[in-house]
Amino acid sequence: MASHRRQWGALSSLLFLAPVFIVLPLLAYRNHRALPEPEYRLFKPGTNIPQIAESEILGVARFLSEDIGYRTVGTEEHAAADQWMVIQVNKIKEQCENIVAKTGRKLQCEVSRQEGSGHHRFDMMGKRLYKTYNNLSNIIVRISDGTEEGKEHALLVNAHLDSTLPSPGAADDAISVGVMLECMRVLLATPDWSPRHAIIFLFNHAEECLQDGSHLFSTQHPWASTARAVINIEAAGTTGRELLFQATSEQMIEAYSHVPRPYGTVFANEIFSSGIILSDTDFRQFEQYLNISGLDMAIVGNSYLYHMRKDLVENIEPGVAQHMGENALALISYLASDKSPIPDLASGYSKPRTVYFTYIGRLFFSYSFATAKIIYGLLFLASVGLVKFTFTEPIPKGSGLWTAQGHAVKATCLGVAGTFIAPNVVAVLMRNVLHKNLSWFSDPLAPLLLYGPACLLGALVSQYFFIGKIHERTAWTNTLLMQTFVAFGLQWMDIGSAAIFFMSALPLFFVVLVDTLFASGSGDVALISYALGQVFPVLTSSLIAIPTLEVFVPLTGRMGAEAPADHIIAILVAILGAPAFPLAIPLMHRFGKQALLRGIIITSVLAAASIAFFSAKAPYDDMHQKRIFILHMENVTTSEQHLHLAASDGAPGFEILVDSIVREFGTTEHAPAPVDMNDHNSDWDSLYPFSAFLTPFKVPLAVPKNYVSPWVNERKFSIYAIEDEKDLVGGTRSLKIKIDHPGLIWTVIAFDAHVLKWDLDDNPPDEFARHHVKEASFYGTDSYELNLVIKISPETNPDGKLHINYMGLQEKGIWPAKKAVKEQGGAAMELFERLDSWLDKTTGGTVDALLMGCVGGVEEL
Repeated sequence: MASHRRQWGALSSLLFLAPVFIVLPLLAYRNHRALPEPEYRLFKPGTNIPQIAESEILGVARFLSEDIGYRTVGTEEHAAADQWMVIQVNKIKEQCENIVAKTGRKLQCEVSRQEGSGHHRFDMMGKRLYKTYNNLSNIIVRISDGTEEGKEHALLVNAHLDSTLPSPGAADDAISVGVMLECMRVLLATPDWSPRHAIIFLFNHAEECLQDGSHLFSTQHPWASTARAVINIEAAGTTGRELLFQATSEQMIEAYSHVPRPYGTVFANEIFSSGIILSDTDFRQFEQYLNISGLDMAIVGNSYLYHMRKDLVENIEPGVAQHMGENALALISYLASDKSPIPDLASGYSKPRTVYFTYIGRLFFSYSFATAKIIYGLLFLASVGLVKFTFTEPIPKGSGLWTAQGHAVKATCLGVAGTFIAPNVVAVLMRNVLHKNLSWFSDPLAPLLLYGPACLLGALVSQYFFIGKIHERTAWTNTLLMQTFVAFGLQWMDIGSAAIFFMSALPLFFVVLVDTLFASGSGDVALISYALGQVFPVLTSSLIAIPTLEVFVPLTGRMGAEAPADHIIAILVAILGAPAFPLAIPLMHRFGKQALLRGIIITSVLAAASIAFFSAKAPYDDMHQKRIFILHMENVTTSEQHLHLAASDGAPGFEILVDSIVREFGTTEHAPAPVDMNDHNSDWDSLYPFSAFLTPFKVPLAVPKNYVSPWVNERKFSIYAIEDEKDLVGGTRSLKIKIDHPGLIWTVIAFDAHVLKWDLDDNPPDEFARHHVKEASFYGTDSYELNLVIKISPETNPDGKLHINYMGLQEKGIWPAKKAVKEQGGAAMELFERLDSWLDKTTGGTVDALLMGCVGGVEEL
């Protein structure tokens, strides 16, 4: 044993293992970044076979995001996108008819422009919210073989045409619109192609206002009832492969296996379905109102640009559109063919009980939960037998196999605890002591550098008092037992992500089995066994960690000032890092206490150096910007005007920035104290309930003496009752409220009442409560009505009055979306132009500001 240890000391052993720890993460990163070559040719060279061309997709995205611009629901640009889309689909219909006339193919293309109004409840972030929409539109194409039988069972393919308030939406979601148009071109141009099952292409035109467009289609369009499955195409970033993050039936998972470049895991599916990620897609409406299963796919890399100004074609990575287009085409082709499972889904579907994951390259695996339980259980039992077979006399001698394993379990559990505790200590230091929180924000892999050394340090310290009490081989075999036990236990609870532990444990089982071929007579574990045993854990964990951090780091950094973002990321690094190095604990018991102490000292120095580096690092740069929200609010009730400022993160320095803005543009010398953000703060109702993340400041602005508000005269924003009846005996008041909002979009009314009945749904809360009703309407639709019956209560509302807060956004008052017509935006746009230029110069381009001109007030009915 002594000669073996002298030959392979701690340093030389780590150098021997270094290629595993370095090369495999690099391989995983390269695999993660792998994209197809962008194609510009419409047909495969030398043939008449059409192919997906990225140039065509990006051409659509560029036109929508740059030529038309910000397509916010209710704006003139939104209406322009509607007109453009109708022209495009009618061209496709004409092309389709020409093909049929020339070839006689069984092909029919039908176009429908749907327009309608409706209501729905939309709960999110633990808040109850109601939506009402008026005259919104969808543009729909149905491609079929022309028979009623072919139209009976249809595949729905969805993307949204609109963009959100602060973004031109090249990736979110214009690129998906381009993908759908390109798929239609390729399908129609494919010789002899005819769909066995109809394909409904839904270009829904109101997703960003909380999925009104998909609700309109699902509840009111005559074709909706024929949809049996849905493919939803989305984007929350601009780089990397399109990720399958929701799959809701086994049939659709099997269909996904036919794409040329699969990229999805049950791990991503379970994370999203857990609600941890505070985001949603149209998929929700299709599930809720059509009761259909499907696949939800999105571009998620570089989500720093998600809902930001820089969501532009120039920032979309080459190959992204090609990857999305080729996968979408393969799915559509398969699901419209005679091999499709779509008819089987007509009678409904059950939630999938399937483990699935993409590994290196294009390898895609899937198997049922039942199979997983059997395999994982057998592996655990086999591991128990193998551990008994390879048992080495433990330290102290004579304590027995399972007593020794019990000590090893304690050591491993303390090691895992240390892995979680130490990075959180660093998070406390960075956030509460050094006030350098979020310094990791600008790079999704940066948290590995900040918290990784601390994770290792915590594990090392935890083992110090176990050295000499646990044999290396006992710790080694205990790792196998714990990996297989965790895999089996999690899978028994129907958690498909248990596959992560199974994929580490299975190769480790065979390594332990053959280790006797390499081990010395002392019973030590051969060093080559460590290398082999670490291959799959490092590779698997790297494949999972890279996209997980890519999604969570930008989103966590914008969860609000009160959110413990640093601790969330520290815990995430520990969760992702611990499974990557399962053999770290036995390796710590290989070289003795002195070697471990040296390791603790060296790792402490690395952790301190990392803390020092990130303490000097700014969290933001020009491509990883701080998001701030600025409202110019005109209160038509009090005739006051205020500048409202808020950020959605807890990074230091925002108060200083607000103070500088106040001195430059306000009427006071210093910024006031932050305003409480709660359900009764109606100044921010346009962003409710996301506004709960914000830490707002309210700054008074000077109002010119001769100012006459257009919102109380020619464009009066008003709320009034046109039908009103009180039943004093029954204790109720019935009224119809009319809201007029010329020139305003995304209006919101909020009030406290015990609602007994209304238009919005059939089940209002049976209590006196705060209600928020958000509106979205097509450009030029300037009013809507709401019928309701409220309870007159001696305790809460004795006179039956309604105290209504209302607000809306100026359609011509959103910067920079309305920069071209800034003269029509009044005082708000004049201020925004100066403020935006000042922000860019002052912060060096590290801030992305959403600037909105708002009008609000209070009405008592």
